[in-house]
Amino acid sequence: MKTEMDKCLAGEWYDCHDKIFLELKGKTTQLLMKYNSLPYESREEKYAILKEMFGSIGTKVSVGHSFICDYGCNIHIGNNVTVNTGCTFVDCNKITIGNNVLIAPNVQIYTATHPIELHERLTPVETPQGHEYIRHTFALPVTIEEGCWIGGGVVILPGITIGKGCVIGAGSVVTKNIPANCLAVGNPCRVIREINGSNKND
Repeated sequence: MKTEMDKCLAGEWYDCHDKIFLELKGKTTQLLMKYNSLPYESREEKYAILKEMFGSIGTKVSVGHSFICDYGCNIHIGNNVTVNTGCTFVDCNKITIGNNVLIAPNVQIYTATHPIELHERLTPVETPQGHEYIRHTFALPVTIEEGCWIGGGVVILPGITIGKGCVIGAGSVVTKNIPANCLAVGNPCRVIREINGSNKND
């Protein structure tokens, strides 16, 4: 029988108030409070907290204050990655960030979502306390591939993959997958041209 976490990672409806999620959020909230209170110079201590909190983390990773996430364990970050100040990662499903990625301030990555139709989003049930509603939630993974630069204030919606070497312009809302080596901007975010994907260091 699937656990609520299994359902969540499979992109199915799940109970976000299940005990496992409440425990994860409690633990992660404490780690975030400690992390965001540390001075810039405490790099080793900060890295140790990120390593405890994230599902996996590479070398030369910087995450600025104040960082917010839900569970932490669903975040996977490669090597040589910068996450600037004020970013929010709603990691109900996996958020995977490849090597050599730059993420500017105030970027928001969402994996959690809800059905569009009201009758699917809210289901009435009878309880001993009276008439209540169950709110249906599901989550879809987000992937940012190697070498991307995500501009300031970008919002990345659930289920999105941003291909290798892309640049996403500041303030964009990414609602669809972006192919590799593209410059994409706007709300909704659209590809405006290709980028030369070659790198002399490859």
